[in-house]
Amino acid sequence: MAADQEETNVKDSARRRSQGLVGDTPGSELWQKRTAARAMLRAVNFDDEDFFKPIVSVACTHTNATPCNAHLDQLGAVIMEEVKQRGGKPFVFGTPVISDGETMGTTGMRYSLVSRDLIADCIETMHEGYLSDGLITMGGCDKSIPGALMPLLRTDAMGVMLYGGSILPGHLDGNDLTVVSSFEAIGARGAGRIDDDQLTRVEKNSCPGPGACGGMFTANTMSSIIEAMGMSVPYSAAHTAVTRDNQLSKDKVLDCVRSVDALFTCLENRITARQICTKKAFENGIVIMMALGGSTNAVLHLLALAHEAQVDLTIDDFNRIADRVPLIGDFKPFGRYVMADLEKIGGVPMVMKYLLSKGLIHGDCMTVTGKTVAENLADAPDPPIESNVILPVEQPYAGPGKHVVVMRGNLAPEGAVIKLSGKEIDRHRGPARVFESEESALDAVLAGKIVDNDVVVIRYEGPRGGPGMREMLSPSAAIMGAGLGKTVALITDGRFSGGTHGIMVGHISPEAHVGGPIALVEEGDIIVLEPGKRLLTLEVSDDELERRRQTWRPRTQQLTGTLKKYSQLVSSASLGAVTH
Repeated sequence: MAADQEETNVKDSARRRSQGLVGDTPGSELWQKRTAARAMLRAVNFDDEDFFKPIVSVACTHTNATPCNAHLDQLGAVIMEEVKQRGGKPFVFGTPVISDGETMGTTGMRYSLVSRDLIADCIETMHEGYLSDGLITMGGCDKSIPGALMPLLRTDAMGVMLYGGSILPGHLDGNDLTVVSSFEAIGARGAGRIDDDQLTRVEKNSCPGPGACGGMFTANTMSSIIEAMGMSVPYSAAHTAVTRDNQLSKDKVLDCVRSVDALFTCLENRITARQICTKKAFENGIVIMMALGGSTNAVLHLLALAHEAQVDLTIDDFNRIADRVPLIGDFKPFGRYVMADLEKIGGVPMVMKYLLSKGLIHGDCMTVTGKTVAENLADAPDPPIESNVILPVEQPYAGPGKHVVVMRGNLAPEGAVIKLSGKEIDRHRGPARVFESEESALDAVLAGKIVDNDVVVIRYEGPRGGPGMREMLSPSAAIMGAGLGKTVALITDGRFSGGTHGIMVGHISPEAHVGGPIALVEEGDIIVLEPGKRLLTLEVSDDELERRRQTWRPRTQQLTGTLKKYSQLVSSASLGAVTH
């Protein structure tokens, strides 16, 4: 009897919000008022006892349009069953999902970053609309991961975010492949370095099954960060999505079970998302991003997440933290390994435990397990002595401040972002080759019109001007494929894929659409990149820039629907490109 009463008390504590939807106690005034709601819920298989269970929103960002999220319906089914087993009642729903890799280089890519905030809005709407008690969100493709965490922070919900897992690497001629291999093969074909047959072989062997892009691109970067911040269960970020025969991996199924356990721990102990995602937790996330060699998109997404969490994080915090964190992960796109290799040696907890021992991680942060970071890491493995996947802090791939760097200067007064990944670029000085869109720049690269020392400028691709801040993977990969990665720079007010490498500067703010200095650059102007000094300079006098500013006029846009609303609402990239 005592155990039954304790279980009842736990359920009552866990379902405080949903009483507003279904009623509290039979016979009460609220119970009577909610009769019609219960009548409708009975039509979707609610029984008498179900009205006394906590309602759990299950945001399943599934689509068969992309391998990143194609298996999430299966994970969602596992989660729903586990919620039922734990005495809850799941409400499942989907959201839009836009694949960066598939829409890259098309107008469809304008909807990619837009989808991040749209996903967040959809999840918030369902969770708040149905007064759910707990929330489990799932993500796979790049924007669905921050999009899945943003509503948890926005509403200060009790919930957990689960990553769908990484794709296994493709194999060809003894080499591991990722989707970026296909993009770079396009540039290699354009330069005549491979033929059509080899291009087709790369295409057919790059993506063997479900899961998000395999390198330390944006999806794996964000999943690692979110685990480090404490909003996902330990080890889940590195677990691959499926086996070689494209069946759900046992570890990913177990991640579903552990995520539901964590959710009920949060419900029973009233642990909310903002209690977990403190300033220290964000700093842990940035440390992991810098140590593993994460995507520049993480800057944009972390700023947006901090905005939702009401945490005071600025673009300058990234340099502050980078200055003490070496790059110790040897991951694609700049390195040799993929996420599946990290999984084999202990995943993100192994890396965090090592960094904690070096004083680089805050161990006292709370997590969704109900334990602190340090408590979660107590039994994590140590880095294997003979592995090259994670290098010692004393002998890193690159020293502190040598991975993602925020630059400023007269060309980027509000900031810009470069991913060095250990590249020793003291200075790049060259003539501007100005393009008003990604497509025109790609055409020029493939036509052989870009030469050593050029600085390719792609503008009017910012959050408002694009709109949607498209990723420039097609032209950047074409530059790499053409063998120009060490001699040509590309700068833009757009973004870069997590798969981008080379001399690439993105997120230039203010953007061209609002009259930022990048709008004033003319063909042949000399541009200087000095990553060590964190400067991006246009060698044009202040007087000349002012003269150009007086004659500059905004470009008119013929927008409708979603893109029109987004363009009117979105903030600067330096603030995370948020819409509220």
